[in-house]
Amino acid sequence: MKPLAIATCAGLVALAFSCGNEHPANGASKLTGKVAIDGSSTVFPISEAIATEFNKVHPRVHVTVSFSGTGGGFKKFSHNETDINDASRPIKTKEQETLHGEGIEYIELPVGFDGLSVVVSKKNDFVDHFTTAELKKIWQPGSTVKTWADVRDGWPAKEIHLFGPGTDSGTFDYFTETINGKTQACRSDFTPSEDDNILVQGVAGDPYALAFFGFAYYYENQDKLKVVPIDGGNGPVTPSHDTINNGTYSPLSRPLFIYVKKSSLDKPQVVEFVKFYLDNVPSLIGKVGYVALPLPAYDLDRKRLADGTVGTIFGKRGKPGASIVERLQSGQ
Repeated sequence: MKPLAIATCAGLVALAFSCGNEHPANGASKLTGKVAIDGSSTVFPISEAIATEFNKVHPRVHVTVSFSGTGGGFKKFSHNETDINDASRPIKTKEQETLHGEGIEYIELPVGFDGLSVVVSKKNDFVDHFTTAELKKIWQPGSTVKTWADVRDGWPAKEIHLFGPGTDSGTFDYFTETINGKTQACRSDFTPSEDDNILVQGVAGDPYALAFFGFAYYYENQDKLKVVPIDGGNGPVTPSHDTINNGTYSPLSRPLFIYVKKSSLDKPQVVEFVKFYLDNVPSLIGKVGYVALPLPAYDLDRKRLADGTVGTIFGKRGKPGASIVERLQSGQ
């Protein structure tokens, strides 16, 4: 089935899925109001797809889905500008402290898996895989890599052109921590954007360009991008629905989240939207290029929502090797 299209935008995107002036047919939902979502550009396609389907059932609810990066979204969340924050990483300690200081409680709900993808142009005919050590060599602070030949003997002595998410992005945080060993630790001479479609465009026509972003943006642009297998120590593995789901695409597989403001659950339209999200994301998420969680995880999400369980499980260190279901069950 063809994946749902990812909107192409040049900056902050706000897509409104509503028909507030329409009169629903007899028997149609009379639910009204607004739901505001911001945050991760990686999670954006999932929330966009859910909002589209939700609007078919509740056409009088105005749902806006925007992206300004996970960190940028949490800033808006802390200013009470949004009901839900999309996040491609768990909430940081500093963000937790900011929300606590503002008296804002939140419910953390994992919604899917992503395999952060390293891509080059289809015009690139020499890159066959990267080791994580090579990625660190390229992206670490103070990197001396200027050409592809600096990465591996036999590659061309052509200048490497780097593209990546902006520093407010959860994808940037996850990549830098996983590859460079510290969040936000990265060379500065690359072209950043919170709009992953701009990164796609930057790499697609340039045989000497390199970028990283969420799997969905590669999945949607397979005709113009080549995804690079990553060797995390057990040989090169290509990101795919299967390798992301079974954990063999390591260490760049990660869970994706929505954070729901507890006070927003006083609004019936937000409650219904989040319930709809959890009921429908298992079947919709694959259409935008990501991987569903095990079904018991969504049952545990529903319990967290119904019980109003606030705070973070994933924003703190858990038991090594624990699955997402085990962490939701144990609460740690």
